[in-house]
Amino acid sequence: MRALPIAVVAAAAALTLTACDSGGSSNNSDDGKKASTASSAAASTACKIDQIGIQVGPANAAPAAGDTGNVPVTLTNKGAQCTLQGFPAVKVQDGGTSTDVPDEKSVTPPKQALAPSGTASFTITYVRGTAGDGKSLAATTLKIGLPGAATTQSFKWSYGPLAGKTGPTDPNASVSSFQPAGD
Repeated sequence: MRALPIAVVAAAAALTLTACDSGGSSNNSDDGKKASTASSAAASTACKIDQIGIQVGPANAAPAAGDTGNVPVTLTNKGAQCTLQGFPAVKVQDGGTSTDVPDEKSVTPPKQALAPSGTASFTITYVRGTAGDGKSLAATTLKIGLPGAATTQSFKWSYGPLAGKTGPTDPNASVSSFQPAGD
């Protein structure tokens, strides 16, 4: 009589162990470590703004209120190979108001490796506003950051006021994802 319960317990244990097998190698305890290591390696290879040279322009500036302008931004890697993934963080500001420029919503940003001395670019597209109309932001400064980082670099904004969709903190502008330079 005792043989039957032991056989049932052994079969249940075998089924439980089989259910835990992911179908990969028999040493599954290392799989979690490998994933964690790969994840931290990817995070450690993210480009750092202090190792990136940034050039703003030359722009195709909007000549008059209501016109659309484009400001290309080129990044040059001055360090070891790194990765750009996501959208750049872009803000425009006047003396007291700072406004985020929204990401181009129609695009899923690709992951891009940036070799030493390699370049990538993105574009800020904006509609020029009317100075003093209450809906426009009289921007004087452009701040650029990399995805996931709090540090930014500041540049002069000399392309006129930014039109707002509903007001100065809702700019009629967008920023593209990173692209290999020259595309």
